[in-house]
Amino acid sequence: MTTTVDTGDFTAWLRDFQGAALLRRTWGDPDWSARARLEPALVRSLQRFQVGEDGDGARLMDKARRAGDPVYAEAVRLFVAEECEHARLLARLLEAAGAATIAGHWTDAVFVRLRRLLGLRTELMVLMLAEVVALGYYRVVRDGVRDLLASEVAGRILADELRHVPFHRDRLRMSFRRSSRLSRLIASALWWSLLAGVLAVVAVDHGEALHGAGVSRTAFAGEVAGYFRGIVAEVMRADAGVMTG
Repeated sequence: MTTTVDTGDFTAWLRDFQGAALLRRTWGDPDWSARARLEPALVRSLQRFQVGEDGDGARLMDKARRAGDPVYAEAVRLFVAEECEHARLLARLLEAAGAATIAGHWTDAVFVRLRRLLGLRTELMVLMLAEVVALGYYRVVRDGVRDLLASEVAGRILADELRHVPFHRDRLRMSFRRSSRLSRLIASALWWSLLAGVLAVVAVDHGEALHGAGVSRTAFAGEVAGYFRGIVAEVMRADAGVMTG
């Protein structure tokens, strides 16, 4: 038996994803013939992010379908398609730099297992950690790496991530709408704890690349925590509902 959950009106988000897909088809690809000159530390970092962006998203889409809102489910399908596009762009960037993609990485394996533990809300809360880290990471690559092709690819991905974060925020706000204040406080504390762990891993795995782009581990962590603080506040607001923008 399928359980129907009130997920709110996600029609505007569906149209937003459809519009973004149309824009990508209109723009076409970056000029890969320009080649890319990337530092070895950045190559290793991008390889790990490429693995994280890759995947078919089947479990997430299945959970979205079972939530009972076909509009939201279709928006999630387009979100997954954008993540796959990010993986493709990063793979082509690595190829342009004369580097290969990697088959997998332990951090991605752990992250995927965490996401799949429980239902849609838990998966989205874990996924949001990756999204806020991505905001900081692709901003650093776009602005701090002295390679035009890498900057363009990072800018394209960042534009998508800036939409992904409020999209997931809206769904999470709806999921906490009937939660008690105590439940929200506990969920917030656990969420922050998970972010602390994620940032520790990022500092180890990507610190050298961040430093090469002119950003310290501490500054990066502070930037990501700033994004996250606003997201937690909005998700856990007592008057939860779908927001816009």
